[in-house]
Amino acid sequence: MNDNIQIGVSSCLLGEKVRWNGDHKKDRYVQEVLGKFFNYIPVCPEMEVGMGVPRETVALYGSLEEPKMLSRTTRTDWTKRMNRFIKARIKDLAGEDLDGFIFKSKSPSCGLGRIPVYSLEDPAKARHGAGLFAREFSKVFPLVPSEEEGRLHDPKIRENFIVRVFSFHRLKSALFHGRAKAGFLVKFHTQHKFLLLAHSRKHYLELGKIVAEVKSQPWNRVLVSYASTFMEALALKSTAKKNTDVLMHMMGFFKKLIPSEDKKDILQAIEDYRNELVPLVVPVTLVQHYVKKYRVEYLLDQVYLNPHPKELMLRNHV
Repeated sequence: MNDNIQIGVSSCLLGEKVRWNGDHKKDRYVQEVLGKFFNYIPVCPEMEVGMGVPRETVALYGSLEEPKMLSRTTRTDWTKRMNRFIKARIKDLAGEDLDGFIFKSKSPSCGLGRIPVYSLEDPAKARHGAGLFAREFSKVFPLVPSEEEGRLHDPKIRENFIVRVFSFHRLKSALFHGRAKAGFLVKFHTQHKFLLLAHSRKHYLELGKIVAEVKSQPWNRVLVSYASTFMEALALKSTAKKNTDVLMHMMGFFKKLIPSEDKKDILQAIEDYRNELVPLVVPVTLVQHYVKKYRVEYLLDQVYLNPHPKELMLRNHV
């Protein structure tokens, strides 16, 4: 069912007892819901670097650019050991072909942001940055979707992250293999037209230019340019207005095929969604029904209608 969707995850979120106090931070949504669709590769930098359990808590100190990881009480300096571990672990993860990463929030190693970096001179003062491992991971794998488990409780952030994960997986499967050529890119771009428009028309147009010039540019350069722009587009959240525009655009493909009463039902559902009276799943389901009923070929392959497994019910809440 998971089709080899590979996701890195902070070990404690899966219930592993690797926290400083010998406990875990099991996240039921991550483990029990998303776990049905993902293959997880667990990582705990603090445990794997040799701090042990239980252990003295650590925090970040010094500059935002090159923070030190020190234990809070004895001020044991773990910085060099942690940086060596991170370099080696990230090299290993490169072989896992990750489609995403779910990090533990508030962690000096795994937090993606808002992690205190205390002043060495005055520990009462702090600025905020990313954890050591999360920061390096994001630097080495800028295209890999990443998010903190706490933020996944927000329906819109959750849906955006899952869209990016499955889209990144499709991108790699379609284009990053030895047999891929210009035709593959054209097909991929066409299938993702409305999904891209639901996130950023500007990026969709930029991607169109890349596709149009595919035969005049080195293939590897085209792939890198397309992939980075594609993932940048999806990182921008869809909105009710963007989705409404997409749904109305889709309506144009079959509005002359369906009875006027049915057309009114679809338009009413789209309007209700625009006014936030119903979730996105309502108009999308109606549009899907008529696309299949009348075999509207161009829309049958549009990823926008099925960007992730329906069992996740993500569009029931946005």
